[in-house]
Amino acid sequence: MEVSNDKFCSWINDLDPRTNIKSLTNDINCDWLIIGAGFTGLSAARKLGAIHPNKSITLVDAQIAGEGASSRNSGYLVDTTLNDGFTSDKDLENYKKKTDIYKLGIETVKKFIKEHQVDCDFNESGKYYASSKFEDKKILENFSKTLSNLDFENELLFNKDLKKRLGTDFYNIGLYTKGGILLHPGKLVRAMIDTLPSNVNLIENSFLINWKINKGKIICEFKKGTIKTKKIIFATNGFLKSLGIKKNYNFPLTLTASMTRPLTDKEYANIGSPKEWGLLSVRPMGATVRMTKNRRILIRNTAEVLNPFQMSKLELEKRTHIQRIGIKKRFPQLPNDIIESSWSGIVSRTRNSSQIFEKIDDNIFVAGCYNGSGVGVGTLFGEQIAIKASEENSEEIKIIEQKKNPTWLPPEPFLNIGVKTRLFYERLRSSSEI
Repeated sequence: MEVSNDKFCSWINDLDPRTNIKSLTNDINCDWLIIGAGFTGLSAARKLGAIHPNKSITLVDAQIAGEGASSRNSGYLVDTTLNDGFTSDKDLENYKKKTDIYKLGIETVKKFIKEHQVDCDFNESGKYYASSKFEDKKILENFSKTLSNLDFENELLFNKDLKKRLGTDFYNIGLYTKGGILLHPGKLVRAMIDTLPSNVNLIENSFLINWKINKGKIICEFKKGTIKTKKIIFATNGFLKSLGIKKNYNFPLTLTASMTRPLTDKEYANIGSPKEWGLLSVRPMGATVRMTKNRRILIRNTAEVLNPFQMSKLELEKRTHIQRIGIKKRFPQLPNDIIESSWSGIVSRTRNSSQIFEKIDDNIFVAGCYNGSGVGVGTLFGEQIAIKASEENSEEIKIIEQKKNPTWLPPEPFLNIGVKTRLFYERLRSSSEI
């Protein structure tokens, strides 16, 4: 089943449409093939182009490059995440390994932005974790201690201070962390497309049907042609499982989000004219909310096990209704018809929230499963998997490979039942935060 392009995402609609889109129409031979042109695939292609300027590199995406999950996320470049789990000194050590990877991801994105003078609304504003429930104070106090032990600057806040900063009195307890960064994901990923090396052949709207190894060659079959290559990197993240890649170690989740039109001067003044901010829920299934640079409100408050290849307009409208309720709970003074667009996107999860970064067979490499940190970690892993596939090494790879490996998942239908049950449970626990 092919992945269809849509025009429902505000981040994408902010950009001028690209006109130089080329699909696969004939057979191709290349030295390197990368499947997936999001943050990971684009970063891998850029690095391979630099390492191997005289080699042919083909980068293929099932839809328009960068317009999958990379442009559809909430635009957080995270330095810490709350729901990774840490309850002992040993877990604290593992959590530090994760934050070391997040730090490398931030540095990699910063380096790209500086090198190419990218305007992507980059804002080192930090981020908030917050809840409407006072009983979540203990969770945030424990998290604050963990962050302080790892030298992350943070500040515990309560209702009045949160209202001043966010423009809503919905939240009663929150933790501000200084290191997080907000940006426009569509602008960032578009810059990665525009700066691809000349020896990278970008092919779009070309869905990989099947792939196999034959006599040392990797053969990839598409609707209108075949690509034969010597080495391949899979960077499809949420679609790894559907391609049979590490299928017992990852699974896709469908997230949906909505964004309002820009607030008028009066509407903005009525909520206190807050500076740009980003907020993550204390509860795993609670809402992610952002006030953007141009006064739009983004909300993401659904995560589901669905067909990753499509979501009907009717299904999307049902989720828009949920997000409209979420906005009204936080900003009751805003009009009911303020949502401008809604969209879905696919993320990849693992059982223990670890990432995939490895060689899985001769000349076959994979990177993915960012568990909500794809802007930074996806960019980092793309560059570093290109280095690893080139049989080189780096300090970044040494740090990445210190992480835990993803743990095994049960087969279907047990996996599907288990994930749906856990999501239902977390949704009930987070019902007040949606």
